[in-house]
Amino acid sequence: MPVQLSLCVIIATVFATAVANPDINVVCERNSVKITWKIAPELLPYAARFFLGNCMASTLNDLTTGEGELYFSYSFDECKFKRLIKGKNVHYQNQLTYRPYAKSKKPAAYMYPVNCTYKRAEVWVPPYLNAGSGVSESRGELVFHMALLNEHLTGVAKTNLIPVGSFMAIWAAVEQKSHQPLLLLIEDCVAGYTAELQLNSQVYPIIHNKGCISKEMGENAGFLQRYHSSALTFSLRAFMPPFGNQVYIHCNLIVWDPEGLAEDKKACNYIEQTKSWELLDDPSQSSLCNCCQSTCKSRSKRGVTRDSQSFSHKSVLGPLIIVDPSEAPDSVQDIPA
Repeated sequence: MPVQLSLCVIIATVFATAVANPDINVVCERNSVKITWKIAPELLPYAARFFLGNCMASTLNDLTTGEGELYFSYSFDECKFKRLIKGKNVHYQNQLTYRPYAKSKKPAAYMYPVNCTYKRAEVWVPPYLNAGSGVSESRGELVFHMALLNEHLTGVAKTNLIPVGSFMAIWAAVEQKSHQPLLLLIEDCVAGYTAELQLNSQVYPIIHNKGCISKEMGENAGFLQRYHSSALTFSLRAFMPPFGNQVYIHCNLIVWDPEGLAEDKKACNYIEQTKSWELLDDPSQSSLCNCCQSTCKSRSKRGVTRDSQSFSHKSVLGPLIIVDPSEAPDSVQDIPA
């Protein structure tokens, strides 16, 4: 107990001035951050309790003054940085903290915000939409895109902060270039809490079974009417996952012959009233969706020509930050077209 009391006195006296004038230098680089943090001699024995997010200091240097200099050098993919999109900027945010007690639920004794801001890169958007962020990746002569749309479906959203309970629209498209007309489909799609999925990753199915909206989603998810065969949009009600408030959407996109709809090449909405699935692109052929309640199997390939009509691509969108409606900025509630 006397040791803890002594430590509390050190924290109170040393950090009383640090809050007003912290000796911290933050340098934002292209995809990383470098931070130096000078600490008092009294705190050198506790240098291992200083963190950037969940990362310890990369190195500790002893200065001639008796002070210590902590050096943090990490990429934005490390240390639990949050990526926020607001307007034309991308923000990578984190916190420097001092946590004197190991394995304690007590709040940090000291916190210092770290924010690196960059202008968003221009993202390709077809002429059917206004300019707006997302991901774009090439596969041969095809360029795949996936992005979060604003609530009016007129452009890409200007923020990745999503109020829980609200509907978000996720748009996928393929830029066809010299290819013949192609139909974009989403074979499967899950929500996870990491940008990369592992075998034991906790995920929530949104689309599965080769193009079926998950029955468990009910009316909380669904494909929207197309404006072009090369693009597909689905809506999803934002939910607060048990693994935190950051969500990544992982989708397997495929392109196909527009005239070749089949049990393994389709987009099927679940209709709550009838407890059945309906084919988005041609409701009269909804029998192709009957397999959604069991297993939709791929048709056997009939030669190289048929197989060459299909291309697939895995795309990841995120992080999407799910927040309480009271915490959402006005720009989330009302994004102008």
